[in-house]
Amino acid sequence: MVEYGPAARNRSLLDTGRRARVMTWIMAIMVFLTVLAGALGLGMFAATAQMDRQLTGRLTVQIVDPDAQARDRHAAALLATLRTLPGVSGAQEVDRTRLAELLRPWLGDSGLDPDLPMPAMIDVELRGNDASGVEQAARRVAPGARVDRHAQWLSPVRSFLVTMSWLAVGLMLLIAAATAAVVLLATRAGLDTHRDTIDVLHMLGSTDVQIARLFQRRIAFDTLSGGLAGAVVAFAVVWFLQARMAAVGSEVLTGVTLALRDWLVLLLLPVLFALLATVAARVAVLRTLGKTL
Repeated sequence: MVEYGPAARNRSLLDTGRRARVMTWIMAIMVFLTVLAGALGLGMFAATAQMDRQLTGRLTVQIVDPDAQARDRHAAALLATLRTLPGVSGAQEVDRTRLAELLRPWLGDSGLDPDLPMPAMIDVELRGNDASGVEQAARRVAPGARVDRHAQWLSPVRSFLVTMSWLAVGLMLLIAAATAAVVLLATRAGLDTHRDTIDVLHMLGSTDVQIARLFQRRIAFDTLSGGLAGAVVAFAVVWFLQARMAAVGSEVLTGVTLALRDWLVLLLLPVLFALLATVAARVAVLRTLGKTL
């Protein structure tokens, strides 16, 4: 039985066999890589934002003195002074036992020896980001005190996170450009393969726009089906990596966590890729038919 009409022309014009399967696999791989890059970028942006919230207005005052009595006296006087400053929202001395435990990996058990000098450290939280009042009070009460801004000594970590974020964005744009190029090549190859069929359609009255719709429909279906498959696999990989980072217990790695809105953004990527491929196919068909057919 011979079939006529748009359905028959669609099947004769566009292969649904090996070539379509190859396109589906290519789109699955492209979306898989894009979701991974997007998850990396969103995670790095989230970690950077969390670090900024934690480090803004936080600093540590360190008092190093070989005389334990003088050190404790200066620490107590400075702590009392800092708590009276209007720009300070909180000040607390770090527990010496906890500090010794932190030094154990470098000093061993000797770090717990009471005869060894242990610096006094005061954690300070500011209401703003102006530390001039704390620095002046430290110089006045304990001339040997050193003020360390948390944001200053963690700035290399923040710079690394920002660099990774924009690298992920660049990778996503590069993959999107590569996807558009693949769609253009596949569409032009389809036009060359079915040139005789397209000539017949033109003689039957089909317009370039109608022929372009056939290619758009096929490309959109292949891209969306392959993209969804690639996205599902990528989601599983991202979820596994996020669970592994949470198990590490690092504050920096724990910040690399995707919120619900981030997952929704990643879920939109297969749809966006399908739209991109559809537009690329339409442009390729209309331009090629307008020039050569």
